[in-house]
Amino acid sequence: MRMFDLITRKKRGGMLTTEEIGALVEGFVKGEIPDEQMSAFLMAVWFQGMTDRETSDLTLAMRDSGDSIDLSAIPGVKVDKHSTGGVGDKTTLIVLPVFAACGGVAAKMSGRGLGHTGGTIDKLEAIPGFRTTLSETDFFAIVKREGLAVIGQSAELAPADKKLYALRDVTATVDSIPLIASSVMSKKLAAGADAILLDVTVGSGAFMKEVPDALRLAETMVAIGEAAGKRTAALLTDMDAPLGRAVGNAVEIAEVVEVLNGGGPEDLVTVSLALAANMLVLSGQGDYDACREKAAKALSSGAAFDAFCRMVAAQGGDVSAVRDTGKLSQAKYTEEVRAAGDGYITHIDAEKIGLAAMTLGAGREKQGDSIDMAAGICLKKKPGDQVFEGENLAALLTNEPERFAAARSVLADAFRTGEQPPEERPLVLARVTKEKVETYYSGGR
Repeated sequence: MRMFDLITRKKRGGMLTTEEIGALVEGFVKGEIPDEQMSAFLMAVWFQGMTDRETSDLTLAMRDSGDSIDLSAIPGVKVDKHSTGGVGDKTTLIVLPVFAACGGVAAKMSGRGLGHTGGTIDKLEAIPGFRTTLSETDFFAIVKREGLAVIGQSAELAPADKKLYALRDVTATVDSIPLIASSVMSKKLAAGADAILLDVTVGSGAFMKEVPDALRLAETMVAIGEAAGKRTAALLTDMDAPLGRAVGNAVEIAEVVEVLNGGGPEDLVTVSLALAANMLVLSGQGDYDACREKAAKALSSGAAFDAFCRMVAAQGGDVSAVRDTGKLSQAKYTEEVRAAGDGYITHIDAEKIGLAAMTLGAGREKQGDSIDMAAGICLKKKPGDQVFEGENLAALLTNEPERFAAARSVLADAFRTGEQPPEERPLVLARVTKEKVETYYSGGR
């Protein structure tokens, strides 16, 4: 097998065999295939795509490039949840405690944020003392006892994905459905859960900007999971505006606590309950309506907040800081974004909000950048809200006031207004299983 020949075949729209894809991934991880040839192959895939069989083969080869976790020692049906990323997306920290409070089992590995999207691990580390690195023994013990734990992803888990993503990031090949699907599912399959729920975000703050593309990605990932013997489903959720009102780390933890105590923004609560209900369905606890009722009760009763507090304590976090979020990191400097005129908020560009939060210090532009846990943005208005000239649209938070100017520049046209409120768009746009695709938005597929 010559890499030159594989690149040529894929460039011309041909297919690779299972053995060729396996050898390609193995050779790249071992350093036998140079970056320039793998970059050429990735660009050929970007233009020509992959068949379902090729995408599945690539996923399994990436999964098998490193360690896989065996969760069989933990009783119960283990359900994993993954989001394709967004702005203000703190649903994992709401959904998992709800799921655990209903008797579910979640042993989750999450990632850090990069660019305009936040990372669950970064948010958890805003809680003083919270340990996102645990030994396998401690990780398993916490899940067995509390029903949930969230740790950082091991470098040994699907290492091919890390190497491939680094190339995709610098060769403009990130937005390829086969490459996104294999990246996500290789890690999910290696993580060892019995079932997988995928939150495929769509809109200005997501990788997938359009619903048809997001549907194709969801269908591809569900097919991969089911072919690998994992019960898999996906929801398409709206990320055309930030989810909730808080964007950052400490501010998002505070909003998580608000929701877990029965309050919080309606959009965040709605999406979180839909995700939690679907996790319960995958674990065999009933149909969707019954599972959503269970999830809502866990939230309203305080049981989900208790589960969150137990996880925080078990992982070394300061529980007093989640019971009183005023103890979390607080920004020294605040600046307000004011409305230029009267009207209704018709759109808030989620990507620009995320980029502005990163500029304020809440995220990282490249791997290894440090994060200001107190930095971020708190939205005072959401799409559909009426505003008047001079009214506060958002609060910018940072410990470095020299960052405000750059953030204001990013936010120049992030808020759009009109004379009439915008047409409502469902927060959950579709549900995808191996049996069917249910759409909940106008216009069909």
